[in-house]
Amino acid sequence: MGILSWILFGLIAGIIAKMVMPGPDPGGIIVTILLGVAGAFVGGYIGTFLGFGTVDGFDIRSFCIAVVGAVILLAGYRLVRSKA
Repeated sequence: MGILSWILFGLIAGIIAKMVMPGPDPGGIIVTILLGVAGAFVGGYIGTFLGFGTVDGFDIRSFCIAVVGAVILLAGYRLVRSKA
């Protein structure tokens, strides 16, 4: 269930990341949602590595990690795409 919950978290995190960081994105809402899914995975691995515990279910801490990961990846994506 861990992977499926992170995909679902990522979908929602991508939407919330778009709300946190409004503005035109080079890829649109679909790319933003995909970045949310990737951000959820990255946030989960980083959170586990930093000792926040394992991410194996839905709780507010896990969801916040997913949103932070999505925002970080969205910001990085904007930086890379704006320079290209």
